[in-house]
Amino acid sequence: MAQSLLQAVIFDCDGILVDTEPLHYAAFQEVLQPLALGFDYAHYMRHYIGLDDRDAFREAFREGGKALSGTQLLEFMRAKEEALQRIIARGTPTFPGVVELVRELAGAGIPMAVASGALRHEVETFVRGLRLEDAFPVIVAADDVECSKPDPETYLKAVSRVGEHFGLGDLRARGCVAIEDTPTGMRSARQAGLYVVGVAHSYSMEELRDEADHVVRGLPELSLAVLSRLMDGP
Repeated sequence: MAQSLLQAVIFDCDGILVDTEPLHYAAFQEVLQPLALGFDYAHYMRHYIGLDDRDAFREAFREGGKALSGTQLLEFMRAKEEALQRIIARGTPTFPGVVELVRELAGAGIPMAVASGALRHEVETFVRGLRLEDAFPVIVAADDVECSKPDPETYLKAVSRVGEHFGLGDLRARGCVAIEDTPTGMRSARQAGLYVVGVAHSYSMEELRDEADHVVRGLPELSLAVLSRLMDGP
């Protein structure tokens, strides 16, 4: 049997590994509501999902017609981080099939990474909460990039670092699968050249099709065999 074209799998964090959007929303509101900039969860899901903390605060202040200095942005991001840490201390909510898929891929020796718009300490906290830190030696987070998703920088760095960490000098983006839940994240991965699998955790399957090479309802539909087949084609 010919070797599969699948070389690595790169996971988004929020909305893929962990069900954190309600937690991020709650933490943002702790900061925004005292400033009269709060909004409901439906608005968050329509306009904020997929944005990192920097861009989310910029958007909230833009919508509210208020100025935001660089110093204020850092202060609000720090306050949001503290609120989130208090919230996630209560537990790490995940999705069906996450641990099973990651463990199957790790057991088969497939290199993996996380490419997230969240801050590094948040991603590390979530991954530890799922007891999957051994499966993800490479993490690219918001702290590591100048331009957030949908810019391709996050995924370009993830591919480069996976290649370096695992000694894959010939690793190419098209040999990597990105698993994402938002059009913003999928656009980042697609522009970086990865094969993109969209998971309908946060958006409908129809809303994901334009940016994805393949769309599934949930992670139980994915396995090493499925990912290999998708990469290898008919």
